[in-house]
Amino acid sequence: MDRIKKLLMADQPVKWLFYGDSITHGALHTFGRRDYVELFAERVRFELGRTLDAVINTAISGNTTRELLQTFDMRVAQFKPQAVFIMIGMNDCNKLNGVDEKAFESNLRELVRNIDRAAALPILQTTCPILPGRAPRLASRLNDYMKILRRVAADTGWPLIDHTAFWEQHADRWFFWMSNDCHPNAYGHRAFATHLFQALGIHDPSSQTCRLHLP
Repeated sequence: MDRIKKLLMADQPVKWLFYGDSITHGALHTFGRRDYVELFAERVRFELGRTLDAVINTAISGNTTRELLQTFDMRVAQFKPQAVFIMIGMNDCNKLNGVDEKAFESNLRELVRNIDRAAALPILQTTCPILPGRAPRLASRLNDYMKILRRVAADTGWPLIDHTAFWEQHADRWFFWMSNDCHPNAYGHRAFATHLFQALGIHDPSSQTCRLHLP
């Protein structure tokens, strides 16, 4: 986290890259409103005055860790970012075209090694939960995959933004924050942004982008 905070205070422009699946892609389920990556860009590039920073989103709907590895050069390496936020796991935990737990952990470790070799800072993020009662078996599997993600962060020493834990503290809001069983709506993306800003030490309750706007 100290390295992230130093980047936020750096005199030189920083490239921030967000990598993952449909949740980070922000497609469709925000219904035209800003996703959490766009809120991050607003907070950093406008409100914090870091206008020369670049915020890049190369997440793709439907991706697993398998696709993240296969397309790493095109979607990460070529941009030469200083920081890479990874949020992944929702599709990996699905038995249909997903990735088993052993492969998920192996892929995550390879991803963070690739990012480190690219001279960037890997920042792991857990994802949102699945709505209770909608897909209980998948929800249970997702929890196991998030435990793996936390373990990889702990073992490697890289930063972790634990959105899952934040959402669990606000379980009464899940139905307001979700578009369907597993995709956040615009309110859900504000929840992501709020916790991200808190974790990075750039949260300000008076800021437009930092307001959770709970319905």
